[in-house]
Amino acid sequence: MNSITIKRVESNADLKRFINFHYDLYAGNDYDAPTLFSDDYRTLRKDKNAAFEFCEAEYFMAFRDGKVVGRVAAIINHKANRRWETKAVRFGWLDFVDDLKVSRALFAAVENYGKSKGMTEMIGPLGFTDFDPEGMLIEGFDKMGTMATIYNHPYYPKHLEQLGGFEKDNDYVEYFVTVPQGIPERMQRLSEMVMKRYNLRVRSMTRREITKEGMGQRVFQLINDTFKDLYGFSELTQKQIDQYVKMYLPHADLNIIPVIEDMSGDAPKLVGVGITIPSLTNALRKCRRGRMLPFGWWHVLRAMKGKGTNVVDLEMVGILPEYRNKGLNVLIFYHLIPHYNRMGLEYAESQVEMEGNSQVRNMWDNFEHVQHKRRRCYKKKLN
Repeated sequence: MNSITIKRVESNADLKRFINFHYDLYAGNDYDAPTLFSDDYRTLRKDKNAAFEFCEAEYFMAFRDGKVVGRVAAIINHKANRRWETKAVRFGWLDFVDDLKVSRALFAAVENYGKSKGMTEMIGPLGFTDFDPEGMLIEGFDKMGTMATIYNHPYYPKHLEQLGGFEKDNDYVEYFVTVPQGIPERMQRLSEMVMKRYNLRVRSMTRREITKEGMGQRVFQLINDTFKDLYGFSELTQKQIDQYVKMYLPHADLNIIPVIEDMSGDAPKLVGVGITIPSLTNALRKCRRGRMLPFGWWHVLRAMKGKGTNVVDLEMVGILPEYRNKGLNVLIFYHLIPHYNRMGLEYAESQVEMEGNSQVRNMWDNFEHVQHKRRRCYKKKLN
């Protein structure tokens, strides 16, 4: 009676039930930004996600009296383990009701899977790659979630504390930034000086460059070069790059995805990129259970064009290591601010930034800002 049963996802129907549990658990929640069902389905399908070239995974659901009360993905990223010389099983897509028996059973399933594969520690929440949501929310439960991050109930971290054995592995912070009206004078001067001194230009890409001239490929290769030394990162394979170019760039507003080029050589050299999109949170909340049909597509399409929101999500800024101390970050916002003003975007939401990455965090000193969220990756040794 009331016992918890763990079941491994074995069929397509199981996978759909696994994904749908989040919509059930967070129905009516004022802050959750639900993911699109199709995005999770594609990511979790082993025949759809290019990360399975170097990852393996199993998904588990917890049942009580025939009802789903929790879920978790157990993931082994072999490339990241080799890169960081670890034997870690990751946990992600973690959701559970407020019952310690449920969370204990879910983590036991991940632990047993990891041990069966020779892993010695469990870390998370993490996905297959850095392009999946990561980190458990531990501060900012009364702030709206974003498409690229995890929202979770406040009781989640309390469960990890009560279960024992989990310790902090890494913290991320997020900022809410006020977009100025017009480029601040100091930023204008600094940007023009940096461009002149290092022979740089900042501009928008064209659709043709992405689809016909390989710029999309170059952008994601730059991301590889930029983030290769960051916590848990594993470099994207060519298959992944092809997949992400098709997923992220065809429908994006390229005016707010600037690139920085070094014009010193015979041909422009891509040295920086800023990827931003208007917030899709309000649109996602109007997609019934994460579905684009019947009318979700309309809300998402409007949001992609900056309609129905005054917030922009700052997904990532990537600058090649050899250019990081030259003030290039300021060029990204020198380009973006006029476009944000034109689109009526008044606020910007940064995505996860490692708390120790002072170079990125100092970037917000140019703006009115507040740190409003913190999330944590945990680690547990497997005995």
